[in-house]
Amino acid sequence: MPSRWQQTTVGEVADVFDGPHATPKKTEAGPYFLSISSLSQGLLDLSKSAHLSETDFSRWTRRVTPLAGDVLFSYETRLGEAALMPEGVRGCLGRRMGLLRPRHDVVDPRYLLLAYLGPQFQQEIRARTISGATVERIALKELPSFPLALPPLPEQRRIGAVLGALDDKIELNRQMNQTLKAMAQALFKSWFVDFDGEPASKLVESELGLIPRGWRVANLGAVFGLGYGKSLPKKRRVAGPYPVYGSGGISGTHETPLVQGPGIVVGRKGSVGTVFWATGDFFPIDTTFYVTLKEPPHWLPWVYYTLRRLDFKRLSADSAVPGVNRNAVLAQPCVVPRDDQLQRFHSVWSGLRSRITAAQRESETLAELRDTLLPKLISGELRVPEIEGLLTEAS
Repeated sequence: MPSRWQQTTVGEVADVFDGPHATPKKTEAGPYFLSISSLSQGLLDLSKSAHLSETDFSRWTRRVTPLAGDVLFSYETRLGEAALMPEGVRGCLGRRMGLLRPRHDVVDPRYLLLAYLGPQFQQEIRARTISGATVERIALKELPSFPLALPPLPEQRRIGAVLGALDDKIELNRQMNQTLKAMAQALFKSWFVDFDGEPASKLVESELGLIPRGWRVANLGAVFGLGYGKSLPKKRRVAGPYPVYGSGGISGTHETPLVQGPGIVVGRKGSVGTVFWATGDFFPIDTTFYVTLKEPPHWLPWVYYTLRRLDFKRLSADSAVPGVNRNAVLAQPCVVPRDDQLQRFHSVWSGLRSRITAAQRESETLAELRDTLLPKLISGELRVPEIEGLLTEAS
């Protein structure tokens, strides 16, 4: 540790709070009930948090109301995860969530987050983890005693600024991709659900109501099949370039793919009815189906959004472990567009998907750079002036 740095503890630089030990009724809108699932690699993804009513919000914030600059963290199950509370967000702590309220005269909030995510503090968390009967946790009463190494406040701010710029760009890419995905979904609905642009004079009767002339009604099984994923133990999902998909999304990598991409994965058991787009070759495990297309490749985006609109819970088999009934899915009737419409949609969608993929890859590169620099900067091994040129090239 450099000579000008100070060895201190969490309790000397921040106050520790925890949230309620219950869950309120979820609402469609209102303040956020901040969930531990929203914590991901130092960022807060609010799309994974529910809402609660104003009445419940006042009750759930009696102990503490999260403020911008507070460090949110999980003290059970997802140990080591943390993120900053952003500006302009109203929310309360969810179950298993705590926060650190930094004392701004001694610690910079972003630096406190980076120190929390750094290898030394993460090692302290692992060393003090309590393995209970149900979940792993850390004792909040012990958190104030966890050690921290702090550089002078100006240096903290410089470190926070340079690494924060990488996180800000990653977050900007995430928001842009959300917008692009929403645009693609809105275009699908406009063309293939609402039939915008089709004059009423060109609509004809069908067993599913009025549809554009030249379109047809068919079961989904006439367009595609659903193949079963293959069992792959967790210990074998640790290496290789190909993503492994479970019903909850990507759950590791493997050295060989099971399916050539691009493709579509559907949650069969566990997270029933989830639908994922796989950009390249992939390995779906046995809690999933994957789409086997019977039509030309440019039909695949239409199939993806069609599946996302299905009510899979209604199509699930009743059993001890509920799962999607494949035959019931494939028997669902749908309105099948003309091939030329699907070619047009594929062309527009491909442009949007290319931008999404490019942003994802850039974010992955930036995250790797951040993760490389983080331990070196918060240990004093590197100083900010030494990496400014590297960060300029990355941005």
